[in-house]
Amino acid sequence: MQTLTENILNVTLLEPRLKHPTIFRYFDELTEGESLTIHNDHDPKPLYYQLLGERGNIFTWEYLEEGPIWWKVRITRRKSGEAEETLGQLVAKDMRKAQIFKKYGLDFCCGGKKTVKEACSEKGLDVTKIERELQLADKQEAIRNPLPYNDWSPAFLCDFIVNTHHSYVRNNLPDIVAYADKVRKVHGGRHPELLEIWQLVSEVNTEMMAHMVKEEKVLFPYIHELVNASGNAGAHANELGSVKQPIQLMEMEHEVVGEHLAKIRELAHNFTLPEDACASYSLLYRMLDAFEDDLHLHVHLENNILFPKAIDLEKRLN
Repeated sequence: MQTLTENILNVTLLEPRLKHPTIFRYFDELTEGESLTIHNDHDPKPLYYQLLGERGNIFTWEYLEEGPIWWKVRITRRKSGEAEETLGQLVAKDMRKAQIFKKYGLDFCCGGKKTVKEACSEKGLDVTKIERELQLADKQEAIRNPLPYNDWSPAFLCDFIVNTHHSYVRNNLPDIVAYADKVRKVHGGRHPELLEIWQLVSEVNTEMMAHMVKEEKVLFPYIHELVNASGNAGAHANELGSVKQPIQLMEMEHEVVGEHLAKIRELAHNFTLPEDACASYSLLYRMLDAFEDDLHLHVHLENNILFPKAIDLEKRLN
């Protein structure tokens, strides 16, 4: 039986000392976009990290079969200039990926500019496991009737965010603050973390209310002007200034709020209720969980879809 046929390498036929050198040699001979499939009798995950460390982020890794007898992995050499997509970009293309990132506590909105490898490295997560789940998500049934966020104009996105997500924040966040205060007064003696949760929720409330006003009074009208200028041959983008500065400020504020919510989740042990929790305690955690979900989508729409569209529009006008 041949060791290598049609870019399929049967590693089990190699002497142990020759396995990794041989795989590396065949990988180095790949042209851009070409793949090598390896067959092994155990999970070759250590090879992933060795290849990443010695060759860099120039390949993709896809499990085709995972035991119990055979492990088959397709390793593809990236094309030049083909950058790995960020968490935010992956979710912008396919909202199914958001649930996987949430499952592992990976922030695709406020921290959405990191790659999967970078985000997993920071949290000490197994990147091969998460990339495998992302690949499986591609094969699952698509979300029924997903909203076409990527197809919307920047102006329409602004209006949608205000009418949907800003409205949600204004309608729900004050109630969450009130319940956090109520629950910490009743249960704070036995659960001291409730005091910090209330303080953080109060900070989020103050920050978000001011943040939304800045978007509605400054940034979003600015983006509307850019859209109007794009339809007016006589308008010049320089008259509107640069959209990058207010966007950078909004992204910084998003990051601060995201850190507060991550800390709240940590203090609340992923919103796991203690045995003595009352109805208000339970409601508070449900509201916090739902608020975090909405904010993740809210910030994702801005950081990963609206803001890049606005920056690109300004470039084209200039």
